[in-house]
Amino acid sequence: MRKFILTAAAAVGLSLAATTGANAAGAIEVPDESWTWEGLFGYYDKAQLQRGFQIYNEICSSCHGLSLVAYRNLQEIGFSEDQVKNIAAQREVEDGPDDTGEMFMRPALPADRFVSPFPNEEAARFANGGALPPDLSLMAKARPAGADYIYHLMLGYKDEAPEGFELGATQYYNEYFPGHAIGMPPQLYEGMVEYADGTEATAEQMAHDITGFLQWAAEPELEERKSLGIKVMLFLIVLTAMLYALKRRIWSDVEH
Repeated sequence: MRKFILTAAAAVGLSLAATTGANAAGAIEVPDESWTWEGLFGYYDKAQLQRGFQIYNEICSSCHGLSLVAYRNLQEIGFSEDQVKNIAAQREVEDGPDDTGEMFMRPALPADRFVSPFPNEEAARFANGGALPPDLSLMAKARPAGADYIYHLMLGYKDEAPEGFELGATQYYNEYFPGHAIGMPPQLYEGMVEYADGTEATAEQMAHDITGFLQWAAEPELEERKSLGIKVMLFLIVLTAMLYALKRRIWSDVEH
């Protein structure tokens, strides 16, 4: 638990670090969106999660890590064992030492966690103009608005900042980002990916899909937890009915 809390705090810290030079103005209220995982009977749409992984893999992974997720976890969203092996093998990880005492690179395995796009924080900052791209493992939990924030952030870029609002040379105006000045350029454009299932890749669809994937990454146990909660509630209802019937039986004898 302590490790989880520290990791969550680190994710929040990394996301705040990306706001370098941000204007003091606050972000506007984030509108509510409808998601399949909300409510008592919420669930994850596996087709959406697979599309979301495609967005992460083809677009987001060049800058953002997913350090708390292992490749084998992708089987939980519908990928086969062979597919997971192929996905992992596209990346390399350092291993060793070998028989000579040297470290070496090898293709990633399903048991490995997602490979970071940068070897260290300094390299990440150097490649991004001084800003540190946050790890996305817990991003859906690191913001108060959670999934709604991620969705609207991806679509919240404006071609120009309002009159009088100053942006740095490497910043962009986003109406949902705290301070509105963000170092990450717009990421989603119509038709920039070709979905394997034939879904039309509109900006809204891609934002919806990557949000779903990041929600799952942050809370993969959601379906199991909701299922257990329903079973517990049913058990308590039955138990309550039995206790009530027992109470009626006992007191009926007393009354007579």
